Order: sequence, then structure tokens, then C-alpha cells
Amino acid sequence: MNYTIKNDFLTVEVSDAGAELQSIKSADGTEYLWQADPAFWRDKAPNIFPYVARMTEGRYTACGKGYEMKIHGFIKYMTLQMEAQSGDSVTFRLDSSDETKAQYPYDFTYRITYTLKDSTLVTTTSVENKGNGRMYFAIGGHPGFNVPLEDGLGFEDYYLEFAQPAHPYRVGFTETCFLTGKDELYALTDGTKIPLHHDLFDEDAVVLKHMARQVRLASDKGSRSVTVTYPDFPYIGFWHKPKSEAPYVCIEPWSALPSRDGIVEEISQQADMTGLDGGKTYETTWTIEIK
Repeated sequence: MNYTIKNDFLTVEVSDAGAELQSIKSADGTEYLWQADPAFWRDKAPNIFPYVARMTEGRYTACGKGYEMKIHGFIKYMTLQMEAQSGDSVTFRLDSSDETKAQYPYDFTYRITYTLKDSTLVTTTSVENKGNGRMYFAIGGHPGFNVPLEDGLGFEDYYLEFAQPAHPYRVGFTETCFLTGKDELYALTDGTKIPLHHDLFDEDAVVLKHMARQVRLASDKGSRSVTVTYPDFPYIGFWHKPKSEAPYVCIEPWSALPSRDGIVEEISQQADMTGLDGGKTYETTWTIEIK
């Protein structure tokens, strides 16, 4: 079931299936969110929890036991409860269950709230540890945005521009998207920009670290743009279907990285996993601003 929130600037639709964004439209009706053309990518904006990206053999260990989990965790496959809604805000909730515990041993409540503030969509995610021991997880977003955003422009007319100059590193991946441990300096045009071209993604996602925590999708030939701000996330990924001319780009804030190549990770020992003590709640916010 879809739920709608709106204000004078934006109309946003969200499904209870994975609490996934379905539409982000400006006041003039322009659709900014990728609309899941199956020729390129069937999703629109999956939420990521409790693991980011791939696990070696699709497996990991926790609390002395082995588990299996699909890419980007299980939230995208779950139907969440709509817990609260107002005109410009909606909250979804998922509690741990026998279904989640078959993949992930912890007791938790996951909430995600979408709130409109003028032309900005604010996404707030919280994880409450309902158990006594420490739980471990990763979190992230995976929204796709239409490119081009205006008639008469092409994909290559756009760029990704960071808010401040930086010297980021590209996280080293194998051909099957596991960590190599070999990160390389990633040159930005004019110290801030990544010009878009389809072969940028021929080797799958470009995932950066040590970068500014805000990036803008824009074109000097047009007036529409998308700005994603992710203050708490140490990694940002950019992606579209490899070796294609897909008319979208994903901007993905990640709290952690996939498993190391050939290693079935112990979740409590994996670098960058968030550890949360029993009875505590973790919360993070990131935003999408539309112009």
C-alpha cells in the first residue's frame, strides 16, 4: 500500500513494502525519482538494513552461529507497519520476528520516518536494540534519480558535485563487488565534480570515502537539481546498471562496506559495523533537496 505526504513544494509517495520511496514530484509535477523500468533496474529507492551490499557466499556469523542474507539486508523484502502519518510526515516500523531471526539473531525495532520541510525530504532512521546484549548492523539508502531531469538534455550533460573540495579515495572492489583492501585516490574534476557518462559504471558502483558529506546532481544547461546531504555516513556510492545507457543515477549513503573478498565475516568484528548496546537507540538523518 502506498502513502502520500505533501506540502507546497513536494508530493512524495512511499510504499509499506520496504518503506521504499515511490515518487518525488515537485509542485509542477516533475518526477525526480527513478520509476523502476525493468529494462534497467526494477527498484526505485530501497532501504538498506542490517547489512550493506554483499556477503561472501551470502553468509556471515553472529553469536557463534552462521546466517545467510541477501544483498543490502532484508528490509527491502519486508512489509512494514505504517505507525504514524500526518500531512507532511509518515513513519514505518518493523519489529524483529521469527522471519528476521532466521537471518539475523537480534531483537530490534526499526523505524524510518519521511518528513517534508519545504523542498527537502528528510529521512530519519532509528534502530532500537530490544535485547540485552550488543547488536551490530549497517544502514544506508539507495535512491535512484532520473537523468536527465529536463527535456532537451542528455545523461552526459550532468555531473555530481561535492559541496567542498576533497581528495576522496575509491573503495577497491573485486569484479564481484567484494572488498580488495586496495583503495585508490579518486580525482575529482576541479576538485569537486564527477562528470556523468555511462561507462563510469562499467565496473559497477563507484564508492568513495574521505569525501564531503553533501553532493549535488545538476547540469549547467538546466535548472533542476537534486542535493543529497548525509552527515553521519562515511561512504557514498554512485551507481546505475553496469554496461548500459540507463537514464538514472543512484546516490547511496552507506554506514559500512561489504565483506572482504573470500571471507565469511563475523559481524561483531567487521570494520565499520555499528554496535548498539541493549536498550539503546541509534538514529541518523539524511536529506534529499529538490530544485
